[in-house]
Amino acid sequence: MRGVTKQFPGVLANDRVDLRVASGEIHAIIGENGAGKSTLMGILSGVLRADEGEVWLKGEPVHGRPDRVSQRGLGMVYQHFMLVSTFTVAENVVLGAEPGGRVRLDLESARETVRRLGRDYGLNLDPDARIQDLSVGEQQRVEILKVLYRGSDVIVLDEPTQVLTPQERDGLFSTLRSLVRDGCTILFITHHLEEVMALSDRVTVLRRGRVVGSMRTAEATVETLAERMVGREIGSPERRPASQPADVALEVEALEVHSSRGFAAVRGVSFEIRGGEILGLAGVEGNGQRELVETLTGLRTPSGGRIRIGGRTTDRWPPRRFLEAGVAAIHEDRRARGMIEPFTLAENLVLGRHGKPPFSRRGLLDLGALEREAVRLAREFNIHPPRPDVPVRTLSGGNQQRVVVAREFAKKPKILIAAHPTRGLDIAGRRFVHSALLKERSAGAAILLVSSDLEEILDLADRVAVIFEGRFTGVLDRDEASEETLGLLMLGVGREP
Repeated sequence: MRGVTKQFPGVLANDRVDLRVASGEIHAIIGENGAGKSTLMGILSGVLRADEGEVWLKGEPVHGRPDRVSQRGLGMVYQHFMLVSTFTVAENVVLGAEPGGRVRLDLESARETVRRLGRDYGLNLDPDARIQDLSVGEQQRVEILKVLYRGSDVIVLDEPTQVLTPQERDGLFSTLRSLVRDGCTILFITHHLEEVMALSDRVTVLRRGRVVGSMRTAEATVETLAERMVGREIGSPERRPASQPADVALEVEALEVHSSRGFAAVRGVSFEIRGGEILGLAGVEGNGQRELVETLTGLRTPSGGRIRIGGRTTDRWPPRRFLEAGVAAIHEDRRARGMIEPFTLAENLVLGRHGKPPFSRRGLLDLGALEREAVRLAREFNIHPPRPDVPVRTLSGGNQQRVVVAREFAKKPKILIAAHPTRGLDIAGRRFVHSALLKERSAGAAILLVSSDLEEILDLADRVAVIFEGRFTGVLDRDEASEETLGLLMLGVGREP
């Protein structure tokens, strides 16, 4: 890529970017949220067209059109998935390259292809499951299967390990190294600098749309890469102070929840969280976490068991009652549950508070109050661009996540259900959110932290529960937990009765 420039209204996403990736290498692309990484990869894949500059692939110029790029062997796994929600896994994997042709699809061949690829690469999925019923992590696996099915030899992955256990992450790394040995070239975007050091041959750093460094990974360190990313020295993570639990704020007893497809997603789960405590919930996505979070926030009705908030039973409570009781939620899918994409930054930042003063007077929104709140939260949570009138759909994925986090923290909740709160955030953003979670805990909030990132769980949680196939396989004090122990429990190994 030579001199690539791309500008959106009010934002210079890429500024004369030069990027050279050698055949047969694993090349990492890193940078802060909004640094232009996803835009650059969108241009490479043909989804976006550069305003200036050239893109060359295998010695030949590339001019837009994803189908032409794909025919030259480049496959892209996007951060925001390109899937047909009403189609099955098998139908999505073979879409556009159907066995038997488009007129007469050989569906059984498609199913067998999904099963075979799943076995080969550790990405097992039900071929007949519909995308709309899958978790975010399962949908990411479908995207990876799509690329592998098409035999791409230049593969671009945007945050590929967000939803994997340590064992699965190591398995993916092994697969990627094997693909490189077979002649493939891998580019991957990540915010986990340890992954860069463990996997890549070279690394390129973007900051504010420009390349600020490109080097052999062996010549870099985590500290130097972090400083290149943010343009300043990053201090040590905040130490987790000892918890001082208060009264029980959230109590769950023998909870049973069915999925949208009718099967038991949560099976007999019981736990409690006290004010001033963080309970970490670890597990591979798709094991009941989404259904549990939706039930705890009133978006799904349980089929059995009981939930108590502040000693009150929540039977038949609508979502608004949960909100009025002091429950705030960061859902795993920010686009479906966390925001209204056509709305502005200001409108999204006050959702849930928009009907009360100072944002509403006599049934009318006070636009000045919305704008002032948006400016305040954008500054506090480092949201870019900090323009109250910008549609939130135009923000980068990391900045969209900051919007959701900022809004829910601004509610000063008594109970915070935080599902993957740092997904898509850079190292500075992750540390900021971690610090904010610890402050909410110190202020007396009861926090359920749902994450597949075991480092995050171990850094923040006072106790750790592990969920597998809808049941808790273990509940450990923080001092008893380790990545290896939790990773095995997440896979159902060593289950407790």
